[in-house]
Amino acid sequence: MTRSEAQGRLPGIAPVSVIDIGSNSIRLVVYEGLSRSPAILFNEKVLCGLGKGLASTGRMDEEGVRRALAALRRFRALSEQAQATSMYVLATAAAREAANGPDFIHDAEAILAHSIEVLSGEQEALYSALGVVSGFHDPDGIAGDLGGGSLELIDIRGRELGKGVTLPLGGLRLSETAEGSIAKARTIARRLIRETTMLEKGEGRTFYAVGGTWRNVAKLHMEKRNYPLHMMQGYELPHDEVVRFLDEIIANGDSRDPAWQAISKSRRALLPYGAIAMREVLDAMKPAKVSFSAQGVREGYLYALLSEEDRAADPLLAAADELAILRARSPEHARELADWTGRMMPFFDIDETVEEGRYRQAACLLADISWRAHPDYRGLQALNIIAHSSFIGITHPGRAFIALTNYYRFEGLNDDGQTGPLAAIATERLLQRAKLVGGLLRVVYLFSASMPGVVDNLTFARSSKPDLDLEFVVPPQYRGFAGERLEGRLQQLARLTGKRLAFRFE
Repeated sequence: MTRSEAQGRLPGIAPVSVIDIGSNSIRLVVYEGLSRSPAILFNEKVLCGLGKGLASTGRMDEEGVRRALAALRRFRALSEQAQATSMYVLATAAAREAANGPDFIHDAEAILAHSIEVLSGEQEALYSALGVVSGFHDPDGIAGDLGGGSLELIDIRGRELGKGVTLPLGGLRLSETAEGSIAKARTIARRLIRETTMLEKGEGRTFYAVGGTWRNVAKLHMEKRNYPLHMMQGYELPHDEVVRFLDEIIANGDSRDPAWQAISKSRRALLPYGAIAMREVLDAMKPAKVSFSAQGVREGYLYALLSEEDRAADPLLAAADELAILRARSPEHARELADWTGRMMPFFDIDETVEEGRYRQAACLLADISWRAHPDYRGLQALNIIAHSSFIGITHPGRAFIALTNYYRFEGLNDDGQTGPLAAIATERLLQRAKLVGGLLRVVYLFSASMPGVVDNLTFARSSKPDLDLEFVVPPQYRGFAGERLEGRLQQLARLTGKRLAFRFE
């Protein structure tokens, strides 16, 4: 590898780009490659408003068309500069419905020198659902994707999808059809939502909210409650809390509350109409909770291009393993820790759920990503990298668990000012698990020097001695590792767990 080549990129994959031509915005996203959890190399959006006036004129807005074609010219240059080996161009409601849609597509294809796939409503629902499947672990509920011109709904059970439906209920279209009247918008949304019966199947399950307007609902909620983790993906709220907040948005759509300043002006005007659409969906569906998704049509489209084996992979563990490859001293050692800690859990009377096991494995895969930092800041750097990375397939409490585990691994098993915000997100159960796994890592890292080959030979064992609960059994070839620091770490773990621990060097 030459000095000019990036060494912080994964080997064996090449960049791909997706251009998404929506009714309100056009976006270019260049991904690191076609993989289970692709990282974003470049991302740019232009709010062109192609669907402005479509409901009344049947045509895309001429100024919007001009701006869109100019944006596409730039997006082609950016895609080529990023060395994307493949480009996928998707168009949705405005382009497929407008009378001047075919002319726009013709001009756009000439600029891009690439064909454009104009998605049907059913295809749009499908790819939106696949975006949710790609970003959530074992999803169960109904996904709704609110664009500028349409709303797509589809039932999801794991990787099994129902038949999608599309409604003429995009935020931009609803605001125009209602002629700026909130009351009229409610009536329109209610009528359209009640024309579909599929939402009745979602009672007590999860509603997955997709689309920029709905993500801004989540963003505003975070701002108003001073939520410490500004990650849209996996942000969950119980049904009743969402309903109250939506009613607040609808009633105070022109609010001068400082929290509203976090929402761009172009999005702010549509937020009450997006809130109305979601409010009517929730009334018809009655879900237990709402989970917001940053994954949508673009990610779903790329997910559909993966092999069956890659689609079946766990996105969280795939991303954590890739980060270990990029930043750990030894990815193999990180994988050893993921397996070893799983075997140790029963000794501490821990019965993990599948979800908790995934989080523990991810925490171990990420346990050495901050080793290049100054020793005094390795814990803080690990916490910040993990808390703010674009992981998918994880809840916010799970993200807090992984970040805190690695903070405790470096800084000790007590909470301080750095842990408070994330500790408030994690459940008490996850918080205690984070300290346990962090405590185990603090012990076992002193045997490994962060290199593979030792960890798998170590284990706890039930003790037959009356004054001990567990012995940490060390084979004779590792007797040289004995020392005061190692003993201190083990006794720290003993205090945390309430178990009497001792080393047994054989």
